[in-house]
Amino acid sequence: MPKHGEVGNYFYAADRKLWVGRITLPSTELDKTGKPKRRRKEMTAKSRSDLLAKMSAATKQLEKQGDLHTSSMTVAQWTDYWMREIVVKTRRPSTVASYRSIVAWIETAIGPVKLDKLTAAHIRKVFTIMSNPPDIDGVPQEPRSSTYQRNTHSVMSASFRDAEREGRIMRNPVDLVDAPLKNLTQLEAFTPTEAAKLLSAFEGQADLYLWATFLLTGARRGEVLGLEWDRVTDVLDLSWQMQRLPDGPRPANFEYRQISGGLYWTRPKTRAGWRIIPLVDPLKSVLERWKEEATANPWGLVFTRKTVAGETLPIDPDYATKLWPEVRKAAGISKSVRIHDLRHTTVDLLYAAGVPEDLITVIVGHSNRLMSRAYKSKADRDRLVAAMSQMSALLGYTQPEIEGVTG
Repeated sequence: MPKHGEVGNYFYAADRKLWVGRITLPSTELDKTGKPKRRRKEMTAKSRSDLLAKMSAATKQLEKQGDLHTSSMTVAQWTDYWMREIVVKTRRPSTVASYRSIVAWIETAIGPVKLDKLTAAHIRKVFTIMSNPPDIDGVPQEPRSSTYQRNTHSVMSASFRDAEREGRIMRNPVDLVDAPLKNLTQLEAFTPTEAAKLLSAFEGQADLYLWATFLLTGARRGEVLGLEWDRVTDVLDLSWQMQRLPDGPRPANFEYRQISGGLYWTRPKTRAGWRIIPLVDPLKSVLERWKEEATANPWGLVFTRKTVAGETLPIDPDYATKLWPEVRKAAGISKSVRIHDLRHTTVDLLYAAGVPEDLITVIVGHSNRLMSRAYKSKADRDRLVAAMSQMSALLGYTQPEIEGVTG
């Protein structure tokens, strides 16, 4: 009997026109007589040299991992296992949801294919179907964006990398295919005039406070809607955000606090998002005025909404997105700027005000540097206050000079 890991016999199967080889694996169970049950991995190739190369690679993998899988999962079987046993236990709930959407496309394109039969052509097929999706019940479907396809490339790479790590495939087929190119897009943003128009349109109304905070901080949707009064002082602490989370398990390192129902406070995805920015006029005065007018709520949220029945509720992020087109219309702005694009407006205002680029990245959370650490320095604090004041001045607001502040 061949020794554990030793390359066993190989032969040419004339009826199949293939070379066949077998590698003996460690026994994992006993037969009816109580003896170790024999296990072997069989592999085939069209030529003797290809077979020997396959067997050599499998033998090295056996030595490294201690065992090999004797049967191959299909892509659909693997992605189901991967989502259930790996992704759900290690990724954030919002990431899990986005992965499920992408995995559905992968399974549609190549679900029945055996993992160990995957080639570069199979990977490209996924992108081909995304670019030309089949009709559903006779209804044409929109092609997936280049960004979505690039995300799919990353998800497939991660999935098949784990399959390689577990010994289910010899190499990651995604490594053979470059990620799709990203299409050039022109991001829309408000001009300083349009930004000022948005603020003036809601002067004296409760909505002013909400949209001014979006515009004058560059904060993300969930950061603004999840803002709590105890994180509003002479600074805005943007270390939490509001998200709607699905039911289900969450990774052990995922930090969250429930607000109500499916709404939670969660930490930003990266530590670059854990930032603190100075609170200066006009936003400082706006929020101070709002604090006097706002009705207290059980969550300590800065912003809430009232239903037709008069019930106070947190503002669901999706609700704010649906409301945004009506806000633009009420302000007399026809430009199709998304609510997320207010961040681009803030960046443009900061650049127009001559704010140094290193401060812009810190303010909007694009930096790898921890804002909380940088803010402990008086010099950094003064520079950030000056930066926010410079942007506010573009909108017709000025703030008294601060002693020792330099641009």
